[in-house]
Amino acid sequence: EFVVNVKETGKILLVDYSDIKNLRTTEIEAERFLHDGGWDSSKRYFLVAANMRNTVSVVDTKIGKLAANVKVGTKPHPGRGANWNDVKYGPVWATGQLGDDTVSVIGTDPAKHKQHAWKVVRTLKNHGNGSLFIKTHPKSKNLWVDAALSPNSEENQSVSIFDLKNLDKPAQVINLAKLAEIGDGPMRITHPEYNRTGDEVWFSLWNPKNKQSAIVVMDDKTRGLKAVIKDPRLITPTGKFNVYNTQHDVY
Repeated sequence: EFVVNVKETGKILLVDYSDIKNLRTTEIEAERFLHDGGWDSSKRYFLVAANMRNTVSVVDTKIGKLAANVKVGTKPHPGRGANWNDVKYGPVWATGQLGDDTVSVIGTDPAKHKQHAWKVVRTLKNHGNGSLFIKTHPKSKNLWVDAALSPNSEENQSVSIFDLKNLDKPAQVINLAKLAEIGDGPMRITHPEYNRTGDEVWFSLWNPKNKQSAIVVMDDKTRGLKAVIKDPRLITPTGKFNVYNTQHDVY
């Protein structure tokens, strides 16, 4: 099946293409306006942000029905979201928000953790609002969150790093633009993306076309700078994707 967001309508289509000449489509009413989303760790449930309704819609793709509409923060924008096994609540998936400085953590395991399923079980404090992307990796103990659309330059050039084993502890905040030392410009840091082995996190340093942009590579274990990739062909870089992680939905 394809999972299709018909964004402005708030509808999600499950399109069975096993018989390509006779498609079977299931139409599911979710919420408006549908935007980014991704899978839970079991790959059964698809979670997608309906950002104008401050909602994450959850589709059970096994039975082809809406599982829940979960109220989160203001204008959620998860990218594909982030999955981990929470020490208290079991499997969870998280989204940042465009409109506030929170990260909403949703329980995703109705089989073994029914009391937490499709509820916001934690609300974490990001270093700023305007988050576009959030990311972790099965081999990592960290959660990285940007604030790329914050109007505050210190916030939009920085990232929050949470310790997944101790989420009661405040995030570490690092200004990656200053760390990269690439010169001037209204630089913004966005789109954390892990390498396949889960020991590096790559960020886009997003500058105007007449300024120096870069890819900033961070060591996930030490949270230190590993490399700064510069090239004239890197012009306002945004999304970048590890092929293996994308193919296998590793997030």
